[in-house]
Order: sequence, then structure tokens, then C-alpha cells
Amino acid sequence: MNTSGSAPLDLVIFGGVGDLSVRKLLPALYMAHLHNNLPEHTRIHALGRQGWDRAAFLHFIEDKVRGFIGPGAYRDEVWSSFVRRLGYVRVDATDAAHFHGLKAQLQPGSDRAYYLATAPSLFVGICAHLQDAGLIDERARVVLEKPLGHDLASARQINNDVGRYFDEHRIFRIDHYLGKETVQNLMVLRFGNSIFEPLWRSPHIRSVQITVAESVGVGSRAGFYDGTGAMRDMIQNHLLQLLCIVAMEPPVSLDPDAVRDEKLKVLRSLRPMGVADVARDTVRGQYTAGASGGEAAVGYLQEENIPPDSGTETFVALKAHINNWRWANVPFFLRTGKRMAARQSEIVIEFAELPFTVFNDSPHRSVNRLMIRLQPEEHIQLQMMAKEPGSGMKLRPVKLDLDLQTAFAERRAEAYERLLIDVIKGRLTHFMRRDELEAAWTWVEPIIDGWKQLGDKPRPYTAGTWGPAASSALMAREGSSWVEES
Repeated sequence: MNTSGSAPLDLVIFGGVGDLSVRKLLPALYMAHLHNNLPEHTRIHALGRQGWDRAAFLHFIEDKVRGFIGPGAYRDEVWSSFVRRLGYVRVDATDAAHFHGLKAQLQPGSDRAYYLATAPSLFVGICAHLQDAGLIDERARVVLEKPLGHDLASARQINNDVGRYFDEHRIFRIDHYLGKETVQNLMVLRFGNSIFEPLWRSPHIRSVQITVAESVGVGSRAGFYDGTGAMRDMIQNHLLQLLCIVAMEPPVSLDPDAVRDEKLKVLRSLRPMGVADVARDTVRGQYTAGASGGEAAVGYLQEENIPPDSGTETFVALKAHINNWRWANVPFFLRTGKRMAARQSEIVIEFAELPFTVFNDSPHRSVNRLMIRLQPEEHIQLQMMAKEPGSGMKLRPVKLDLDLQTAFAERRAEAYERLLIDVIKGRLTHFMRRDELEAAWTWVEPIIDGWKQLGDKPRPYTAGTWGPAASSALMAREGSSWVEES
């Protein structure tokens, strides 16, 4: 794609009036427009099956999208100029004739980015219809929203199908966690400083924890979620991508393939799990009735559109190992779940204990931790031991807070805004490559198969808690605990 700004840009959103577009994509594009990060001649085309005229579409946008723009960012005059970029095109993704109508709405000679915010089952048909309508050329690119497959075979099929129409360097597989400021700052923390690198390895690191916890239930996603589960929805993509950034070797440059080559090495170094490993080192859970945010919450089996005998997991905790010199014998604990005690995404690097201590009378174990919080707020904390005030030499853990919110006056863009700008500018570094996706599925699929072989049923946990007790036992076997349980 021409990124010089000389050519007009058409950003085409399939599923343009769906939930993702309303909550994330269009608000992110408004923010990019507000801060002059969209090329001058950019038009945004929202596609849907509704038979709306422009007035009906704009009424929908006013009613639905404005509520997802922060009150400090909304301005009437900016909104008015943003709306002038927007258009609506009625397109049934399964009807080839509609794509010729789409072609008539695009700017002559424009660069084109197609965002497929649809079910993956529609990907190949959309690409085929775009090709038949003459809407794909060497300047066009495509953004694929997850889930990218249900297993390794389906992921490969999606890659093969889309790859018939778009070269790999024009395919943007989006994972919004890779657009978070703190996730991207983790690379700078690791590779832009000399402090941690000598210690960023075994035996100096005792363990790594990665938690992505949600306080909400399945809500309107129940139909999709019950056929997916926490392993496919979260572990296979979000958490494994975070693991890669923590564990990867320094890339030779920030070239997209240089970075993704190192992430791929991590995925291929994950120790495969057999059935015995799955039984010992994984925990599945499913939330039951409880309380969340001070209000009563129904159990998963009582959610609308969930079968009363569903065995889908809403929680996963597991222990992974990376078979290389840097990470030998360092356990990586991954945990994700819905209806948990808090909305919290965090990476915790726990450093090894001192080989000998002279502070034997201290009630606190000497624990040094680097805690990287991704949400709800973003910050980095280093936990160290300090002397308690008063007599004696009792130690107490204290935190050095690297508050990124106050350290920089510059605005911090949201993940989707940052990634959409990357799409427009052709920057692939923070998007998954085909071999990354398939390597992740290669490791995850035997775990899912192992659960089936074991007849493993999800363990119940009360909504508003941190998951099944077995997840704490998983940590306790290593002499450790999840950070909020310390």
C-alpha cells in the first residue's frame, strides 16, 4: 500500500455496524481523526446487510458510537468532520452482486484496507468476491479479526484461503493486546535498558505469571463462546503473545520479520504436553452463581443461550515450560477467566530468592518482582525489600512505581487506534504472521485433545472469585502463589 499520503485511502469494514465496530473500531478511528492521524483523503465505509440510507446510518452512529467516545475527547465540530468521512454500503457478504455496488462507492485509484470483522467462515467468500469485483490489487491489504480457526487444521485452511488472494505481507492478523501501550513498552523495557537483561533468564528468574482476568460473564457472546471456550478465546492468542514478548531473544532490528522470527522461536520451544502433563499442569473451570461488582451474577449454565449441560470452560490456568537455555526450569503460569474477582491483566516476573540471607528474623520472605499491569490502569512496578522503620532489621516489601500515566504528558492511544494506524501505515510488527498462528495452535491443540481423552470436566468456581482452588494448588506445588493471593 502506498503510505506516502498521495493516494486516497478507503478503509472498508465488513461487519461495520456490528458490536466490534460500534464499541472499538469506529471510536478508535474517531480518535485517530481527532489527532490528525488519518490521511487527508480517507473514507471509511461501514458495510452491513441493513437496507439503510445515509440518514438512517448516521442516526445509528449517533445513537450507538458516540457513547464509546470519552467525554473529554468528544467535540461537536470534530464529530461533524469525522462523520463526513463515513459512508454506509449495504453488502451481503455472501452475494457477489453486492460487491460491484461497493466498488462504485470507492475512490478512484485509492489504497484499500479491508477489515473483516466477521465470522471466519465468511473470510474466503469475501476475498473471492472482492477479487471477482476487481477490488484486490498489489496495494490492497486485509485485516483478519480473531478467532482465526477452531484448531490447527481450520487455522491452516483460513491461511491458505486468504493467501490465495493476499500475499503474506498484506495480511494483518490483529490481536488488540499487541496494541496496548504497556505491551509495546515491555519491548523497550527489555531491549532498551541494560538493567534487566543480565537477570532476564534462568536461574535468576524463578517464575513468570501472566493473568488476563475479566469480571464480566459471557453476555451477548454466549452463542459464540460456548463453542470456543477460554483456551481458544484467550490462551491461544492473547496470553501466548504476551508470553512471546516476555520470553523472546533480542531481535536484530525492529523490522517486522525480525521481531516475529524471535516470537516464533519461543512458540516452537514450548514443551509439548502429553495427556499426563495435561492432567497435572492444567486446570479448567466454569463459573457458578455468585456476585460481581456488588451485584448478583448467574452461573454460566444459567446464561441465556448456554446449554444446561455445557462442558465449556470459562477459566484456564496452566503451567508451561520453554525448552531453551534462557528459560530452562523456569515455569510460566498462564491464567485467564470470566466472572473473576476483578478485571486485571498483569505480567509478574518473580526473581529468584537470595542464596543466603542474614535477615533470618524477618517475617517476610525476600521476594523481588517486576509487575507489569496492562489493565485496567497501565503501570510497571518493581517490588524490592526495605527495612521497616524502627529498631531491628525487619524487612518489608516496597514497590518502586514506574507510573507511565504521569511520566509522559503525551496522550496514550487505545490499542485499536494504534493498530489501525499501523494498518494504514503498513507496519506489520504488532500483527501475527502465519507461522506464528500455526505454531500457537500446534502447542494448544494437544491440550484440548488431552482434556477430551481424560474426560476432564471444568471445575466450578463462584462468580466474583479468582477461579477454582486447583489453580492455587498448581502454584503451590512450585512454592509460589498468584500475586493477589500473596
